[in-house]
Amino acid sequence: MANLKSAKTRVKRNKKREEINATRLNAVRTSVKKTRAAIAKKDKAEAEKAFKQAESSLARATNKRTIKKNTASRLISRLAQALKSISGK
Repeated sequence: MANLKSAKTRVKRNKKREEINATRLNAVRTSVKKTRAAIAKKDKAEAEKAFKQAESSLARATNKRTIKKNTASRLISRLAQALKSISGK
């Protein structure tokens, strides 16, 4: 266990940040899963709504540095491509 006051503070802060990041990451995963489920059902309106929510949560997580920029970009790109594939048919 930490002995210095600054080390104890960092332990507390790191635990708090870990909880915040875990919550944010869970929101991202949930929104991506909802988007993929809507795309699988081929429900265009629901998929577009879910995609918008997923894009927003990914951008928020990126800005808060919970996930990397390229990871978010890749996920958004793949979801957009899947959404486009049901729109075209």
